[in-house]
Amino acid sequence: EVQLVESGGGLVQPDGSLRLSCAASGFTFSTYSMSWVRQPPGNELEWVSGISLGGRSTYYADSVKGRFTISRDNAKNTLYLQLSSLKTEDTAMYYCAKKTAPYSIASMTDLKAYDSWGQGTQVTVSS
Repeated sequence: EVQLVESGGGLVQPDGSLRLSCAASGFTFSTYSMSWVRQPPGNELEWVSGISLGGRSTYYADSVKGRFTISRDNAKNTLYLQLSSLKTEDTAMYYCAKKTAPYSIASMTDLKAYDSWGQGTQVTVSS
């Protein structure tokens, strides 16, 4: 059974930083591209960032480019998202997501390309 468990969220002031983690189990983590997605309060789910299975290629939404950094440690089956220069509009529930197809970096920004999600970790940016 695929399990994705996010952690690291919390309350942070504007311009602050957080590091999110996603512990994966139940599948061969190193063979799947992964992404972070978020859902702001009252809004739809939006793709934030993705990373290829080996970690060599990374992808970012324009709204977070230059501020967020995605990474992964395949030896630890863990996905990370470093959030910096946080803004109030970054307030959201953050989820990690597993691509449906292994060995694929196609359609990284398409939420329909993912088949498993964690329970989420809340990030609140407020002064």
